[in-house]
Amino acid sequence: MKNICCVVLTLFLTIGGGAWPQNPNHVQAPKEELLINHHLAGAKGGRLIVSEKAEAKTLNPVFALDRPSRRVMRIINADLIHINRSTQRTEPALAKSWTISKDGRHYTLYLRQGLRFSDGAPFNADDVLFSFAVYLDEKVGSPQRDLLVIGAKPISVSRLDLYTVRFDLSQPYAAAERLFDSVAILPRHLLEKPYRNGTLAQAWNLNTNPEQIAGLGPFRFKQYVPGERIVLERNPYYWKADKQGNRLPYLDQVIFLPVASEDAEAIRFQAGETDVISGLSAANFAVLRKTERAGDYVLQDLGPGLEYNFLLLNLNSDTSERLPEIARKQLWFRNLKFRQAISLAIDRAGIVRLAYEGRGTPLWSNVTPGNELWVDTHIAHPPQSIDQARVLLRDAGFTWNGDGQLLDHTGKAVSFSIVASSGNSERLQIANLIRGDLQKLGMQVTVVPLEFRSMIQRILQSHDYEAAMMGLASGDVDPNGEINIWLSDGSTHLWDLGEKKPATPWEAEIDQLMRRQLTVLNQSERKRLYDRVQEIVAEDLPIICVATPHVLVGRKGNLGNFRPAILDDYTLDNVEELFWIPK
Repeated sequence: MKNICCVVLTLFLTIGGGAWPQNPNHVQAPKEELLINHHLAGAKGGRLIVSEKAEAKTLNPVFALDRPSRRVMRIINADLIHINRSTQRTEPALAKSWTISKDGRHYTLYLRQGLRFSDGAPFNADDVLFSFAVYLDEKVGSPQRDLLVIGAKPISVSRLDLYTVRFDLSQPYAAAERLFDSVAILPRHLLEKPYRNGTLAQAWNLNTNPEQIAGLGPFRFKQYVPGERIVLERNPYYWKADKQGNRLPYLDQVIFLPVASEDAEAIRFQAGETDVISGLSAANFAVLRKTERAGDYVLQDLGPGLEYNFLLLNLNSDTSERLPEIARKQLWFRNLKFRQAISLAIDRAGIVRLAYEGRGTPLWSNVTPGNELWVDTHIAHPPQSIDQARVLLRDAGFTWNGDGQLLDHTGKAVSFSIVASSGNSERLQIANLIRGDLQKLGMQVTVVPLEFRSMIQRILQSHDYEAAMMGLASGDVDPNGEINIWLSDGSTHLWDLGEKKPATPWEAEIDQLMRRQLTVLNQSERKRLYDRVQEIVAEDLPIICVATPHVLVGRKGNLGNFRPAILDDYTLDNVEELFWIPK
């Protein structure tokens, strides 16, 4: 969710008037420049069965939005520079190396030579230029386009030779190399025709002939059985090898099985029908823990991830005429002391204990302790205090009647609803725990379960809600991954979408801080600027952060090289290294 600057970016193809040159047939293919993996060498063979909470919708990386699709495509495709989910740092991938100019505006990437797509076709700089042209074409409408926007002026992407590509930015962009992780390189030989014909959106659906789909990832598409499974097989041309010279991956197949619910997913794992499970709820983790010794599996609690759960109060400015009742309640929500009182009334320790069964961490701002590089450790962690919350409400002009109900300055009882996803039991429970806490202040709060898509439609489009229980998790530890949330004109500036300019001084300060850290190349200075953003979130409470769940995963006992991480995908980032240890 990550993650966009809404400005215009144009890709200049500086070759042959916008056409991609063909590789001359007489040029001999270069020797493969494989990436050598130095982790434990494993044995080839076997398959990995993975459950997914929903069925993938597409195999087209240009248009995929849903997590199941992206999870499958992540191991079919590859990127130029990869963010290692374990170390959280960038590392070479399709680009074997790169250089950055001193001013941070020019990136030259040197591609591995001799690589092939999973159908055997050669890979070179022309595929890179084609890929960026597609992602950045406004008519295509790919979600990646906004991720790649740098400043208000266009960047240019040019081919220096068959294996060298240069990216020129109009301004410095801190950690720009991390952006390359989000762009799956496309095969020009397969997708140029549908792109030119305007039919790219219909390409690479689940019913496409596997021979028409190719990527640079460790596995390739083999079979789709509707409602049952997606089967991937080993890519024989994959560009990594182990330290003994054996080409990766080790596994023959990876099979994705859609399941009906989180509970069903845990049951299938417990029964040995699946080999890996990630994103476990605390309740299911506790159930599986009881039979861990007797079962053939191992569970791991990785500690706090990057997900932060928060109470969102509707501060949208377009409600006065369309939604007058919500607009009336926004007079409370816009009062800082009212928001501070709510925050003080919330028992965060109780939420962790009850909703996460202790496998979570309280939060008072948007960066979790799992993000060790960026978390501001100086933010205050005030405990629950109903007494202090009542003082704040009294100072803000609220009173109580004889029955203990909280009244505003007009004598109206303070009441509002919190919408929460009916499919997320933990967030639904958090909403109910908050409801109980706010009742101690005399607020009349109701929790309204909604189907997830309906809830998101209200929050992002109609703005027909009063408060919502939400959660966000960036795909990267770097603050630029969430810049569209914090900029006042960002496309996911949740509490007041569609702002043309900052509505408050503290929003203006966040804008200045986030734009400044975009271009600062000194890490310590970037950290200082982003610390201040976290402090504003904790002080002015555009969202009221409450807790982060731990990342809970599991695997079969004899699965080797399993190295889960707090970055998504929690368990399959190194799928090419996984292997079965003989029992």
